[in-house]
This record gives sequence, structure tokens and C-alpha cells, in this order.
Amino acid sequence: MSVITATEAPVQRRSRVRPLIRAGAIGGVAGAIATMLVAAVARAADVSLEIDGETIPVAGFATMTLLGAVLGIGLAVALKQRGRFIAVCSVLTAASLIPSITQPDDTATKVVLVLTHLVAAAAIVPMLARQLPARADR
Repeated sequence: MSVITATEAPVQRRSRVRPLIRAGAIGGVAGAIATMLVAAVARAADVSLEIDGETIPVAGFATMTLLGAVLGIGLAVALKQRGRFIAVCSVLTAASLIPSITQPDDTATKVVLVLTHLVAAAAIVPMLARQLPARADR
């Protein structure tokens, strides 16, 4: 019986991780496209998108959004429960806004950076949260 239990655990774990990877990938790509769109519109409206004299490339928004999706997948796998995942992601999203508010010199860039963080989180977090059980397995 212990052999059966030992062989079932990896299969069960893999079956729980795959939907999270798929949801994170979909949310990440959607978020990446959305944040690039926000950045492109801002750039077209002459928002500098500069931090410390360096312009953030539009593709950089996609890169960081996809990184956020990967981190979100890791958090979802580790936390295993929807409520905890949403709470932790909410705190981390709020914390991620601090540099966006404090670093840029101009208000327009601050607004765009905050917006892109919120757009990315809105695309990724619900996709992952839907794949998690409301209560953790015991």
C-alpha cells in the first residue's frame, strides 16, 4: 500500500500544477499584451516613461509582466488555497506600487506605471485564483 501512495503523490501533484501553469501562461500573455498596450498609448501621448533618465522600453513591460506570472504560479503552487493566494497577491501588488510612485519624476509616468501594475495583476491573479480550491486539502 505504501508503494501505491508513493507513486500516486507525484501524479496528483502534477495534475494540480499543470492547470496553474496553463492559467498563469494565459494570464501572463494577456497581461503582457495589455501592459504593452498601456505603455504604447502612454508613449504616443508623450509620457516619458523614464526612471532615473532611462526610458523603459515598451517590451520591458511585457517582460516584467511575464516574470510576475511566473512568480504568481510559484505562489499559487506554494499557497495551495485561493483566499491565501489572493491575500498575498494583494499585498505584493500594493508593495509593487511603491517604486512606481516614488521613483519617476513626473506624475504621468507614475500614473502609467501604477496602471500597468494593476492591469498585470488583474490579468494574472484571477486566472490563477480560479484554479485553486477555496480550502486547502488536508
